[in-house]
Amino acid sequence: MKIAIGTDHAGFGLKEILKTYLTEHGHRVTDFGTDSEAAVDYPDFIGPAAESVAKGECELGIVLGGSGNGEAIVANKVKGIRCGVCWNVESARLTKEHNNANVIALGARMVSEDLAKQIVDVWLTATFQGGRHQARIDKIE
Repeated sequence: MKIAIGTDHAGFGLKEILKTYLTEHGHRVTDFGTDSEAAVDYPDFIGPAAESVAKGECELGIVLGGSGNGEAIVANKVKGIRCGVCWNVESARLTKEHNNANVIALGARMVSEDLAKQIVDVWLTATFQGGRHQARIDKIE
């Protein structure tokens, strides 16, 4: 699977860990930055990552920051993106099963490295359950 990843300075360390982890598990990762812990404006990196998913250049996306909230807001402004903030495994499962999220936002200050890997694994393997909400989701996009 081809996965977009983007972060601000707060999520840089976790982004690097997840890039390696995903690559080791057979995924192709497109890194939209940032490339250090130097302060940056997160929309400059989150927007392009989300846009790559919306355009079909990447299948899914992971965006990171301190809490993940601002990153989710930016990603969700891109038409065709459904981004959920995930701070635990259950939220990761539900954001795919119930919301069909094609991007997730992680807060590097909120989750450990091990939990972040578990969240990503659960989200990647969960399946959208469809149902009565799908027509309304499609209409919004």
